Amino acid sequence: MMLSPADILSAQILIVDDQEANVQLLVQLLQEAGYQNLTTTRDPYAVCELHRSQHFDLILLDLQMPGMDGFAVMAALKQTEGQGYAPVLAITVQPRHKLRALASGAKDFISKPFDIEELKTRIHNMLEVRLLYNQLEHNNLTLEALALHDALTQLPNRRLLLDRLRQAQLSSARTHRHCALLFMDIDHFKQLNDTLGHIAGDELLQQVSKRILGCAREGDTVARFGGDEFVVLLESLSASGTLAEGQVKVIADKMHHALRQTYQLLGQTYDTSLSIGVAIFSGDAQAMSSLLKKADQAMYQAKADDTQGVCFDASGISTK
Repeated sequence: MMLSPADILSAQILIVDDQEANVQLLVQLLQEAGYQNLTTTRDPYAVCELHRSQHFDLILLDLQMPGMDGFAVMAALKQTEGQGYAPVLAITVQPRHKLRALASGAKDFISKPFDIEELKTRIHNMLEVRLLYNQLEHNNLTLEALALHDALTQLPNRRLLLDRLRQAQLSSARTHRHCALLFMDIDHFKQLNDTLGHIAGDELLQQVSKRILGCAREGDTVARFGGDEFVVLLESLSASGTLAEGQVKVIADKMHHALRQTYQLLGQTYDTSLSIGVAIFSGDAQAMSSLLKKADQAMYQAKADDTQGVCFDASGISTK
C-alpha cells in the first residue's frame, strides 16, 4: 500500500479552538503547507456532529476551552467512532496535560507555542498512519467481499449461500414459516461454450443472473452455485405447506418464463432455458446438504421432462 503526497494533502482536517486568532494561524500554516480540505469550529459542542458527518482524517483539538474542554470532546468522540479510535492531535499551553491527553484518546500531542516544523511533521505522520489504516480496512473489506461473491456475476457464492441457508433454517425454526431452495441449471450450456466460446458463455451467465434478480423478491438470496448453476433461497413463506408451495410456484414460474426469453450474445440472438428444481422446507432438522441434494435432484427431473421447466421435490412439504 502506497500513499502519494496528494493523498496526504487532500485529507480532511478539522481545527477546533475557541480562539479565532489560533484558528486563523493554524489555517494559514496548513494552507501554506498545501493542505486543501480544512474545516474549522470554535464550538467544541459541534465537533462530534461534524466528525459524524464528514469523517475527518485528523482533528487538531485545543484542550482548554470553556464549557466543554478537549478531554470531554475526546470522550464524546470515542462514542462516535465505532472502534473508539479518534484521530486527535491535542494542542495545549500546558505540557503537563500530555499524559492525560494521550490516556484520553489523543494519538499525539504538541505544546504551545509550537515549533512550526515539528507541528507539520506530526500532522503529516498522523495523517499517513490514519490514511494507511483506512486503506487497509478498505482492502480487507474488499477481500472479504470477494471471498463471499462470485467475481463474474457479483452474486453471493456457495459459501455465502450456505451461511444464509443456515440462518434461514434457524429463523424458520423460530417462526414456523416455510422456506424454499430453487436449484437452476442452464440447458445446453456446454454446447454454447463449444460453439460461441467462453466469452459468450460468460455474457449469458451475467444476463441470466440479472433476470433471476429481476424476478426475486426483496430479501431473497440469488447465488451462483458454480459453473452454470444458480440457487435462489426464498425465506418467510407461509406457515402452511400448501400455501407455501403455491407461493413458490408463482415465483418459479415467473423466473422460468423470464429465463426462456431470447438473449443477445455478441451481436447474435440465442435461445435457451433453465431447468428449475424446488425443495421446500421448514425448521432446521434437515442437513443443508440434504436440502441442496433434493433441489438438485428435482432440477434433473425437470431437465429430463421437456414439458416441465419447474419440478418440485415434495418430500419436505408440510400440509399444515
